[in-house]
Amino acid sequence: MSKETLTLTGALHDYVVANGSEPDEVVRDLIAETARVLPADAEMQIAPEQAAFMTLLTRVLGARRAVEIGTFTGLSSIAIARGLAEGGRLTCFDVSDEFTSIARRYWARAGLTDRIELRLGPAAETLGALPQEPHLDLAFIDADKTGYLGYWEQLVPRMRPGGLILVDNVLRHGHIVNPSPSDAGTVAMVEFNRRVLEDPRVESVLVPIADGLTIARRL
Repeated sequence: MSKETLTLTGALHDYVVANGSEPDEVVRDLIAETARVLPADAEMQIAPEQAAFMTLLTRVLGARRAVEIGTFTGLSSIAIARGLAEGGRLTCFDVSDEFTSIARRYWARAGLTDRIELRLGPAAETLGALPQEPHLDLAFIDADKTGYLGYWEQLVPRMRPGGLILVDNVLRHGHIVNPSPSDAGTVAMVEFNRRVLEDPRVESVLVPIADGLTIARRL
C-alpha cells in the first residue's frame, strides 16, 4: 500500500512549526503585522515552516547569487537572505512599493539590508537587466501565476548547473486537480506544472509543503 503525505490538522501544524526552526521575534512580528495591516492579502505570505525550509535549502546549496520574483512583505526574502553564504546577495523583484515598504523595515531589523537589493517594476521587464550567462545559484518565484512561464523562461538559462529554482503555490489550494478550473491562475498553473515536468533542462520534484513548492535543479 502506498503511503500518502499526512494531512495536517491545526495542532499538527503547530507541532511542525514548533519543532522545526520556530520563527524568531522578527519573523513573528512580520507575520503579525502582515495579518493586521493587510488582512485581505496576508495569505500571499509564505508559511513559517516553508520559510525555515527555504533557509536551510539555501544554506545547504551554498547559494551566493539569488533572485526572488514576488517579495510581498518580506518573509521569503528574509528566509533566503539568512541562508546565503558569506558575501551572498539577493535581488528582489516586485511591483508594490506599499508591500515592500514593510519588507524593507524588517530587512533592517533582521540585519539583512546589505544582502538584499530591491528592484521595483514588472519582473517580466526588470529581469532582462540580469546578466544573460548562467550565474544564479537560487531563484524563487512567487508572483502573478499567469506570469510564471515567462519568469521560468527568463530564469532557467541564467541558472548555473546545479542551481535551484523554487516555485510557490503550485497546488493552488487543491484546485490544481479540478478538471475544469474557473480561475486564470489555476489554468496557468496546470500548464506551468506540465511544462516544468517536461523541461529537459531541469530535474524537478513537487513537494506538498504549504500550498505546494516545486524544486527544480538545473542540469
